[in-house]
Amino acid sequence: MALPQQLISSHKPSLKPCPSIPNRKPFLYSSPPGLKLCRCRRVNSLRCSDSSFSEKHHTNSPKSVDGVELPLFPLPLVLFPGAILPLQIFEFRYRIMMHTLLETDLRFGVIYSDSVSGTADVGCVGEIFKHERLAEDRFFLVCKGQERFRVTDLVRTKPYLVAEVTWLEDRPSGDEDLEGLANEAETYMNDVIRLSNRLDGKPEKEAQDLRKNLFPTPFSFFVGSTFEGAPREQQALLELEDTAARLKREKETLRNTLNYLSAATAVKDVFPSS
Repeated sequence: MALPQQLISSHKPSLKPCPSIPNRKPFLYSSPPGLKLCRCRRVNSLRCSDSSFSEKHHTNSPKSVDGVELPLFPLPLVLFPGAILPLQIFEFRYRIMMHTLLETDLRFGVIYSDSVSGTADVGCVGEIFKHERLAEDRFFLVCKGQERFRVTDLVRTKPYLVAEVTWLEDRPSGDEDLEGLANEAETYMNDVIRLSNRLDGKPEKEAQDLRKNLFPTPFSFFVGSTFEGAPREQQALLELEDTAARLKREKETLRNTLNYLSAATAVKDVFPSS
């Protein structure tokens, strides 16, 4: 789950709050403590936690045949394939990284890190599809999640982290009914949205087309991206290499959320003033 825990004190990447993205209003829904279900990536005020990498991880072990080098950005969030991530970069070493990326392939690795669990070794590529250079050589970026990767070797730590990575893909799910699992997850999501709106005093709407013709695997990533407020659970979902297993775990989380909301709705109906 995590890379070795020896701290590299010089690497404390940080971000400033991002400006709002026009026409991209977030839709947030209430859910049990520790989990918020959202319709899109919220434009947050982000500050990175300390990143934990061990010099032991930088060894002379043979390089993987399909390994590639990727600059890394440790953040206290999980990026999923297909998800949108806005960032404002102002720290010097990451401004250097942005200058390099804008002259090359616009891709870097986003990897989850916090002070408790350390830095994960599985992350997701963020590809810059919109950028604006601000005053004092700062950058505003909008990135989109692409393929997942696993860190296999730490190449260097200065001026920013660069690692050798291999790509991750889901294994075949055998005889599992992926379409059925995806449809069940969508039904649970709609029920959670409906009860959340009811608790918030908003009008209940008809079920929405949340899948939007997505195949089960990309839809499973979309579902995971909505579990805002539970980054460790999101990281566990990102690391799974089986679409069926990911959808089943997401269904269980959504079912638990729905049970909580059903109980909260019942209490509100009996005690409307509480």
